[in-house]
Amino acid sequence: MELATIIVVIVVALVFDYTNGFHDAANAIATSIATRALTPRVALAMAAVMNLIGAFLGTEVASTVGSGIIDAPQGMSGLVVVLAALVGAITWNLITWWFGLPSSSSHALIGGLVGAALASAGGVQWNGVLEKVVIPMVVSPVVGFALAALLMTTILWIFRNRRPHRLTRGFRHAQTVSAAAMALGHGLQDAQKTMGVIVLALVVGGYHQGFEVPWWVVVLAAGALSAGTYAGGWRIMRTLGRRIIDLDPPRGFAAEATASAVLYTTAFAFAAPISTTQTITSSILGVGATKRLSAVRWGVAGNIVVAWVLTIPMAALAAALAFWALHALAV
Repeated sequence: MELATIIVVIVVALVFDYTNGFHDAANAIATSIATRALTPRVALAMAAVMNLIGAFLGTEVASTVGSGIIDAPQGMSGLVVVLAALVGAITWNLITWWFGLPSSSSHALIGGLVGAALASAGGVQWNGVLEKVVIPMVVSPVVGFALAALLMTTILWIFRNRRPHRLTRGFRHAQTVSAAAMALGHGLQDAQKTMGVIVLALVVGGYHQGFEVPWWVVVLAAGALSAGTYAGGWRIMRTLGRRIIDLDPPRGFAAEATASAVLYTTAFAFAAPISTTQTITSSILGVGATKRLSAVRWGVAGNIVVAWVLTIPMAALAAALAFWALHALAV
């Protein structure tokens, strides 16, 4: 029975990974499509390939998600907790995707884990949640906004005497590189979160010791995220690429370069599961503010911030409801 449940958990985890891919596809490529640096299908194919490669670059974030957020009980009860967490995260992903809001799949998963653990009267590692989730959740958008604004200001100063047409054409080419870097960072960060949940399920089910990620888990998570990315997330792509600010290639490049740098730093230096969505959105806001404050559609930005704030508690609530329903069925 436990083996069958583990298989179900792995399948649902891969479904979450797939929704993560099409929900967050916009993170890597919306700016490049908006500035016409890349066509939509070329951008999606590139993002899918870079997501796949990025998933193989490390497992530090996976260890944080698997062992640093909750203390899941062993056996069937622990598997129900993990399954409920995934259901809660998928539910919130689909709701925000439907409304075109670029919320965080990462924080949906964290919220799902916390909500399911609390519903089961299990343990939550609050220090880990604070240090690895809450603090990075607050700091990374601020850093992304400030660095993107600084980089964009530097670009404007360096190229102040260049012809606008040549500058636009040059940065369209540069955006191919920055979009690829962003997609690589997305694969590095987000595929690992699914890896961590699958390993957690294997551990509580008694089929794995420690939190080292098996190679086959890496392959499955990488493949599901890449497939989801290629499926695209057009609703959110329109929000990020056009509704916040009318981007030009220099600003698109600055936003992507900044966001990818933040993703790499947090993954390798801090093993923190930060939100790629928050990082790229705050970077877009940062480069937009250098144009003029009125150029940013702050009403749209405000709706996005509301979705950010609601993600963890709402995913937690959905996961708690899922746990009680699954627990009742199991009993």
